[in-house]
Amino acid sequence: MWRVAGIFFPINPDAIAKKTRGGMFTGIIEELGKVLDSREGQLLIGAPLVASSSALGDSIAINGVDLTVAELDGKTFFANLMPETYRRSALGDLQPGDLVNLERSVRPNDRLSGHIVRGVTEGVGEIVAIDSEEDALILRVQAPPDLLRYTVVKGPVCIDGVSLTIIAKDQSTLAVSLVQYTQEHTNLVGKGVGARVNLETDILARYVEQFVTEPSTTGEPT
Repeated sequence: MWRVAGIFFPINPDAIAKKTRGGMFTGIIEELGKVLDSREGQLLIGAPLVASSSALGDSIAINGVDLTVAELDGKTFFANLMPETYRRSALGDLQPGDLVNLERSVRPNDRLSGHIVRGVTEGVGEIVAIDSEEDALILRVQAPPDLLRYTVVKGPVCIDGVSLTIIAKDQSTLAVSLVQYTQEHTNLVGKGVGARVNLETDILARYVEQFVTEPSTTGEPT
């Protein structure tokens, strides 16, 4: 049993077991949630919009990381985190009061307004510069080399769950432009230089690489 601000959240293994596969997302943020409590392996998020229409076992991307709703009460929800989640993402940096980008998994009849996002964070980047360009903000992120190779200028990248278009890149960084709507409806503007962010590259690039470099395993036709 976990109690925060008078709310009891028992760990519900049945709800966690209900989810057998991850969701799919678009990188279009639905709500800015607030971290109410963060401890090893557990997150409690205040999110009236997302929580009110979610169910146990649903997938919700928190800063781009696909997590399972283990408990909820209509205004808040609770999720468990695995050690692999901490190794691959920056969710371990979260503290009570921090704002997080939230997106529920898409339904078959939803529009794909961003790009295909799996909610599988591949690594962590670091914001190295934030510059103004008229009404836009240019965010430059240092990224691991093994992730940069799957990015291209004018291609998509997911930063803390936000679908963005790469406008420039070099050997160690990539840059994206934040329009006013993105500035107002995500947590990216509130992050400063030095902040760590979750990164997910376009899965299509990985499939293409595998098809080109790996030999076929289907065998010769008979």
